[in-house]
Amino acid sequence: MEKEQLGEIDMADTERVYTIPLGKVKSAPVYRRSNRAMSEVRSYLARHMKVEEESVKIDPGLNEVIWARGDMKPPLRVRVRAVKFEDGGVEAEFAGDR
Repeated sequence: MEKEQLGEIDMADTERVYTIPLGKVKSAPVYRRSNRAMSEVRSYLARHMKVEEESVKIDPGLNEVIWARGDMKPPLRVRVRAVKFEDGGVEAEFAGDR
């Protein structure tokens, strides 16, 4: 009976760690690069977790990592821990050294 309950918990919440490349951000104007990086993170997670972009919530810690060097120099890649809930929502938080 305990195995069945553990199986239900695993199916309800899916947790994955992604390294999201942000190289496409360089094609945006210099003053919009961090905004574009946030959009890229949201669209990447929506595509890989198979949900809509509106249901992806980004943690303030991840936001601070992307905006740490200002609007003009976001990181080239970022490690993200994403958790997909049973209702279809996804929460993303920073999970790494970069």
